[in-house]
Amino acid sequence: MKRVISEDGTTIAYESAGSGPPLILIDGALCSRSNGPNGPLAEVLRPHYTVFTYDRRGRGDSGDQSAYEVEREVEDLSALIREAGGSAFVYSISSGAALALEAAMRLPCIRKLALYEAPFVVDRSRAPVPEHYAAQMEAHVRAERRGAAIKHFMRRGVGLPAPVVALMPLMPAWSKLKAVAHTLPYDTRLTIEHQRGDGSSLRRWAEVRVPTLVVAGGKSPVWMQNGMRALAEALPNARLDSLPGQTHIVKPAALAPALRQFFQDEEHTDADQGGPR
Repeated sequence: MKRVISEDGTTIAYESAGSGPPLILIDGALCSRSNGPNGPLAEVLRPHYTVFTYDRRGRGDSGDQSAYEVEREVEDLSALIREAGGSAFVYSISSGAALALEAAMRLPCIRKLALYEAPFVVDRSRAPVPEHYAAQMEAHVRAERRGAAIKHFMRRGVGLPAPVVALMPLMPAWSKLKAVAHTLPYDTRLTIEHQRGDGSSLRRWAEVRVPTLVVAGGKSPVWMQNGMRALAEALPNARLDSLPGQTHIVKPAALAPALRQFFQDEEHTDADQGGPR
């Protein structure tokens, strides 16, 4: 494990391995270096890239120096990119995709951006996240009701059926989820405005001109596929891809070839070309 110091003094823990251009992987909600999809993905990509995985602030071995603001997480990523040599490819999944987009608006050092299934609700193919969702999440975390915060996220945020959510405490990973549950309001801040059933909020990122790959699983829910289509249309230099047979729990063996092709494909490095493909 290595460490880098963010602008506000927060220590960010990371690992790097492999050879080739630097590639930074950003986790979604409830994930860290020790728990989540990016660890296995890094193993597949390391023969081709110098892959960086890190604990987002408040998770794992990273600190949490300041009151949360999205800008602090952007600064964390900026510090990591400096550590990687000053520029890098970035891949992110789920709510981490919203963080990556915020960073891409501010950081010219991101060479290319790949996003997998940001949880954006842009139409009526599923119910919007409830109005009280963010406030109730904050209340659970303030009261140290971490289990309740996870269930609230899974039921009202993700949209899992109630019986499935009720059984989650029996899962082996439950303790790992609870260890980072206090950071769920961070991901809520990143995504909540894009979960109202109206895709117009995605125009926020119309200035993100870095070449971007937007990916959805072919077996993922319709609302998630629609969200990724709307995002690709909102970005001026994006390409939309679908992985047959994949869901939100994407397999590294299915995702890695699409990432490699995109990062190596110089056809999409011209920031003046427009529109999703």
